[in-house]
This record gives sequence, structure tokens and C-alpha cells, in this order.
Amino acid sequence: MATDDQDDAWSRLQRDRLHVDTDRELGAGNRAVFGMDVHPVVFPVSVAMIGVFLAVTISLGETAAVAYEALFEFVNANFGWFYIASVNVFVVALIALAGSKYGDIRIGGLGASPEYTTFEWMAMLFSAGMGIGLMFWSVAEPMYHLGSGGGTMFPFEPNTGRAATAALGITFFHWGLHPWAIYGLVALGLSFFAFNRGLPLTFRSMFYPLFGDRVFDWPGHLIDLVTVFATIFGLATSLGLGAAQINAGVSIVSGRLVGSSVPVGTGTQLVIIAAITAITGLSVWAGIDRGLKRLSTLNVYLMLVLMGFVLLVGPTRYVLEGILRSLGFYLQNLPHMSLFAESFLGALPEAAGKTANWQDTWTIFYWGWWIAWSPFVGLFIARISRGRTIRQMVLGVLLLPTAFSVVWLGSFGGLAVFTQFELGGGIQATVVEQGKAYAMFELLSAFPLSTVTSVVAVAVVVTFFVTSADSGSQVIALLSSGGKLDVPQVQRMLWAVVVGVVAAALLVGGGLGALQTAAITTGLPFAVLILLLIYTVYRGLETEYETLRTIDPESDLPDGSSTDADHDPTITANDIPDPAGERPPSSSED
Repeated sequence: MATDDQDDAWSRLQRDRLHVDTDRELGAGNRAVFGMDVHPVVFPVSVAMIGVFLAVTISLGETAAVAYEALFEFVNANFGWFYIASVNVFVVALIALAGSKYGDIRIGGLGASPEYTTFEWMAMLFSAGMGIGLMFWSVAEPMYHLGSGGGTMFPFEPNTGRAATAALGITFFHWGLHPWAIYGLVALGLSFFAFNRGLPLTFRSMFYPLFGDRVFDWPGHLIDLVTVFATIFGLATSLGLGAAQINAGVSIVSGRLVGSSVPVGTGTQLVIIAAITAITGLSVWAGIDRGLKRLSTLNVYLMLVLMGFVLLVGPTRYVLEGILRSLGFYLQNLPHMSLFAESFLGALPEAAGKTANWQDTWTIFYWGWWIAWSPFVGLFIARISRGRTIRQMVLGVLLLPTAFSVVWLGSFGGLAVFTQFELGGGIQATVVEQGKAYAMFELLSAFPLSTVTSVVAVAVVVTFFVTSADSGSQVIALLSSGGKLDVPQVQRMLWAVVVGVVAAALLVGGGLGALQTAAITTGLPFAVLILLLIYTVYRGLETEYETLRTIDPESDLPDGSSTDADHDPTITANDIPDPAGERPPSSSED
């Protein structure tokens, strides 16, 4: 294994040869305010604009819902095509970078090694990524697509076998490779420029190749402000959905256990948001290792228990065959689904009877939501991925959560299809009449131990609620402190409260429609930033790659620090890509 002196030598070499040449210090110019360490522009402007938003939303009352609906329709009508094109570009760009000569570059630079095991890493990125959404939509979404025959995307007869296959395939599409490519691309840019180029771990740093030191001035301030808003409203959307599902689950469980159901409505959901925000504060106070990591691991175990129960008590063969069939449908139709748009819909005979704007409600909303989530999920993934190669990080982020999502969605969605077709279940009717939040609990009620499994389902949503709010508040605190990693706890707790308040305001001001509008609207400007990010990441990787080729470990490291067979393989000369197979001597290129 490498000694501390050898690690220090690699770190010095990284700083001297690969870090950006700038005299700007991390957190320079920050202000101390009420025990917080805040950026003098990003923090006060963010707080002020969020305050204005809350005041306007609350003062408008019912008018706010109308305004949110109009904004939602405007964005969909004019920018839906942009979301579709952009997300496909993200997928292609990320896969191309991972498969290129840059794939062997290690996040964190020379000598870096992973801080977390693969399981811990996967659990944390998955919990931050979309846990609440999977719980909320895993039954409701397939039921909707089953009832529409695959929406406008496919011409199948509703409530048929082909419609069932399409329903699960479309659900896989919305929760599979595309969202995780968005997260992975943002995570790659953040981690590379922070850990390899020595810049602050903020979004402005990713645009250093374009702006140079100006990223520390107003161009960078604007980038970080857009990021803060996208993060807050993306999180608020998820927390609002989570509160609705917790409310439904607690109402059902309380009715069975004590004979009196907890009321379902905005008032109860506001109480739930307040309670969960308080729990989130405790998790934030505990920190990543003692709080977030433990809760994330608990999330995964609870999900595995719930999914295992569903597979055991349900028609196991039916569900597993359904997963394979739907996975094949997803892969076979991936190009069609990726590039589908509702143009010419009225002229297509097979679209007769299909409801227009189906794509706005589903695919466009999801893409906007994932893009709005990408700042905090990407930054969080960047923080926990140090020490992995670019190829390892990209493959892990793309494949591991996608595989789990397919099995999870296939298990619950497939069981819902079986219940609807074979047991005469009323899941579709429940979703339409009572709402999407009831779908999971309606499914569980058709099988043994429904009260126990409903309690477990509520627990999973609560823990996902906490981990999402926890990781999101840590990311916003980092952005509002100029990229400092050691943000005071009170600052992180403040943002956890702010996220809860914004989610509550959106519920009061327009319910689910307001949440969806917030997600796709704040995701729009950030999609433009991610497109620019592809170019800046390429520029940065090319510079790093060419510099690495000039480094000779035997001569560039101090005496006693050169690599040998006894060293940890994470800090050998293999960290330095050399496509030609021979490393040119450093004296000839320095």
C-alpha cells in the first residue's frame, strides 16, 4: 500500500501540474452571518428571490393554481421539443466520454481511491436520485399507461396484453438510462473540475474553460443562482409527492389499526412536511457518515424487503416473465421512445381516440423534473465518487440504478397488472378517483399482511423523504457558501427548512400542478447549462489527458515516492492514460 509520503507526493504533483492556475481561494470574500459562512451574492439573492416567490404564491391564493397551469402549458407547447432533444444529447455525450480515451482518468486525480464501498456508494446515489418517485409512481404510472394503451406513443388497445407490455416499457423508459445520464453528466463535470482541476465544488467551476477567472464574478453568480433555484424546486416537487403518499398511507394504516383514519388533504400534508423537515434537521446535524449514509443504506434494505415480499406472495413467474418481456420491449423501442414527439398526431389513423398532450404530462414533465433534480443529485454523486475512474463512475451511475429501477418497477407494476387482469382489482379506478398516492396501498391491500407492508411502504417513503431533503440541503448550503465543503451545520439546516417551506407553499398554491410546473420551468434554463457543460468537460478532459501523458512517475515524483509493485494499484502509473503504449520521457515534453 502507498505511504502517506507517497500520497502527499501524488497530491503535490496533481496540484503543480494539473490544477487550474488561479489565485482565487475557496470561499474568498464570504461573510459570517448568524453563525453561517455565506457567499456575499448567491446567498442573499437566493433568499430574497425565494421570499418573493413565497409571498406572491401565498398572496395569490387560488389564482396561483391558474397561473401555474398556464405556465406549465406554455413551457410544454414551446419547449417540449427542446427537452426531448437535449436529454438525448446528454445520453450520447456521457456514453461517448466514458468510452473514449478519457475513461481511465481518475476522479480526484493521481493516487485517489474510493471513500465508500460499492454498495454504500450505490445506496447513497440511489436514495438521493429518485427513491420517493419510485415509491410514488411504480404502481400509478403503469396503470395509467395500461388504461391509455401506451398513450400517444403506441397505438395499442387499452387494457390489453400489448398495452400492459407497453405500460411497463414506457415506465422503464422514464426511470431508466435517460434520467441517470443527466445525473451522470452533471456529476462528471462537477467532480472533474473540483477534484482534478482544483476549483470550488460549485456549478460555476464547470464553466472555467469558457469564462476563466470570470466564473468567480457575475457569470458564475448567475450560474450558481440558477442551480440553487433548480435544486430547490426540483426537491420541492419530490417532497410534495412524498407528503401526499405518506398522507395516504398513514390514513389507510390508521383506519385499519384504530378504526379512525387520519384526514387526507393539504392541511395534513403540511403537518407531514413540517415533521419530516424536523427529522431532516437531525440527519443534517449528524452529517453524511452518521446520518445520510446510514439512512440511505436503511432505504435500500427496506426496499429489498418490500420487493422480496411482493415477489414471494405474488405470482413470481408471472412477474419475472413480465419484467423480461417489458425489458425487451424497452430496449427494442428505445430509439422510438427517445425521439418520439406528438407532431402529426391528428393525421395518424392509429392515434384515433388518443388524448393529445399525453407526452407533456409524462415524458416532458419527467425530463424537466430530472434536469431540475440534476444539480443536487449530480453534486451529491460527485462528492461520493472521488477515487473512481470516469468509466467506473459513468457505468455505475447508468447501469446499477437503472437495473434496480427495472426490477422494482417491473415487480410492482407487473403485480399491479396481474391484480387488475386476474383478480379483478380496482387499482385503475382508485388512481383515477382517489389519486396516484393511493396506488401502492391499493395494490398491497390485495395481498396478505397488507397493514404490515403498508407500514413498511410508509417507512420507505419517510426515509427517502429525509435522505433527499438532507442531501439537497447540503448541496444548496455548499452552493451558497462559494463551494466550501465544511459548511456550518446551522447553514445546512436552514436550507432544509427552506426546501420544506417551498414544498408547502407549492401545495397550498396549486397542488400537484404547481409542483410539476416548478420542476419543468426551473429545469429549462439548467438544460441550456448542461448542453454547454458537454463542451467544457471535453475541453477540461483533453487538457488533463495531454498533461498526464507528459508525466513520468519515476522522475516527476520525489525520491522514495516512485511507483512500484507494492503500491496500491489506485496510485500506479496506470492512472496516467497513454494510448500509444509508450510514455514519452518527461524531459522531452516539459
